[in-house]
Amino acid sequence: MVLRSHSYTGISSVRLLLVIPCLNEAVTIDPLLRKLDEQRGDMDMLIVVADGGSKDGTPEIVRGLVSEIPDIVLLENPKRIQSAAINLAVKCLGKDRDYLIRIDAHGDYPDDYCRTLLQEALDMEADSVVVGMETVGFGTFQKATAVAQNSKLGNGGSKHRAGGGGEWVDHGHHALMRIEAFRAVGGYDENFSHNEDAELDFRLRAAGFRIWMTGRTYMTYYPRSSALALFRQYLAYGRGRAQNLIKHRSVPKLRQAIPLAVAPVVAGALLALLYWWAAVPLVVWAAACFGYGFWMAVGQKNPYGPLASLSAMIMHFAWSAGFWLELAGIRSRRAT
Repeated sequence: MVLRSHSYTGISSVRLLLVIPCLNEAVTIDPLLRKLDEQRGDMDMLIVVADGGSKDGTPEIVRGLVSEIPDIVLLENPKRIQSAAINLAVKCLGKDRDYLIRIDAHGDYPDDYCRTLLQEALDMEADSVVVGMETVGFGTFQKATAVAQNSKLGNGGSKHRAGGGGEWVDHGHHALMRIEAFRAVGGYDENFSHNEDAELDFRLRAAGFRIWMTGRTYMTYYPRSSALALFRQYLAYGRGRAQNLIKHRSVPKLRQAIPLAVAPVVAGALLALLYWWAAVPLVVWAAACFGYGFWMAVGQKNPYGPLASLSAMIMHFAWSAGFWLELAGIRSRRAT
């Protein structure tokens, strides 16, 4: 049975802990902090920048703002990863705070983002409020990747990527959480460098806590701007998903299971040197991706559709490869 804390009479009586895990975010940290400060209004909100060892001047920028903007704290995160950053902030500065808000340093947010999250949590009596993501790009490759990530080709119909909202869900992009619930399940698992949000959501649901996906606000996400960076990101995502499934002995959803075949299909195509038919699955996958991209170009009049196909294929292959590499690594460790 979940024990719920007392209900609040208004936003001004709630104490918020807003945490920004960051690493080398000198370009975005100043405007982000100023924007978040403008959102405070009558809310009691402590802003914590948990820096993972930035070398680009990010800590110096934050220190320079401490005297200008009230209630900003710079916290050193020696473990560098986001899960550790948030755990550390809650441990050191979360005492007597009611809600945790997690902010991505390279994202953007509506002007009423924090207030809307808190109001949703109070209105719905939710233990966690998650949001949808709108992906936006600037350069050619980044714009194409944004198109891919906003489409079913790239997100598989994931609710927090596909414009969902206004419903109870199993998982979504982390935005706000009751600190009492966060502590009750032990916070983020710091063995996870990626997919730590989905892993925590699994434990929250198992403990009887409720996750509400709001349709009243969202975040804007800026994808990786190069193919190599995108590949590395999704390779880590795949590893994190495998780690999550192994830890909880769960079964992947259909939209996750289908991309798992991509890496084996690509590897199997090497046999085409001996058997031509070994290349058929690879050709079918590539044709499906490019077909979807040209459909976006024609049906949605989006000129980035064909290039988005390439981004999606990078994402599919990297995610699948990361998943299988993680499984192989775990098996080898167990064998030893």
